[in-house]
Amino acid sequence: MEFKTLRNIENSFRQIRLFALVFALLCAGITAYALWQSYRFAEQQRQKIYVLDNGKSLMLALAQDASINRPVEAREHVRRFHELFFTLAPDKNAIESNMKRAFNLADKSAFDYYKDLSEKGYFNRIISGNVQQRVEIDSVVCNFETYPYAIRTYAREFIIRSSNVTRRSLVTRCFLVNSVRSDNNPQGFNIEKFAVTQNKDLEVIER
Repeated sequence: MEFKTLRNIENSFRQIRLFALVFALLCAGITAYALWQSYRFAEQQRQKIYVLDNGKSLMLALAQDASINRPVEAREHVRRFHELFFTLAPDKNAIESNMKRAFNLADKSAFDYYKDLSEKGYFNRIISGNVQQRVEIDSVVCNFETYPYAIRTYAREFIIRSSNVTRRSLVTRCFLVNSVRSDNNPQGFNIEKFAVTQNKDLEVIER
């Protein structure tokens, strides 16, 4: 009788151990599956970006490899620099504000060119003559085969006076190097060795 009781107790312990082992394996399986699904979901979310449309609606766009957009970003960087640097109003504060923002996109070569124009009295004549100047970019030619990237920009300048409008041909060259992205430099480039190779009058239109 005692032997039979001991056998029953031993069988009960075996069953408990078996149930505990099965339960532990089941928990481990569920945990592993949950971790795998979480990792898979996180990877899927990394392939998406969310864009606010005027702060109202939420649009879903697929994220692309950043290297694909670098040529576009390079041209936009150069275009933005020229718009800031060559768009002038007869206001000292406005000129200095534009130049400060342009200098965030370029190295000392841009400042040297600005200093040279300033010493020649160019900006003073803009202010005293109540002259407006704006630039229109025709094309930005980039060579991405070699680094730093060689850039040549073709644009037109319009110098607007009360009596006439002067249209100029503007050609510049520079090199682009990769830089750190920031609020002041969203494309993450920096302009080096900036130089104006052509800036000549094309026509004068009387107003």
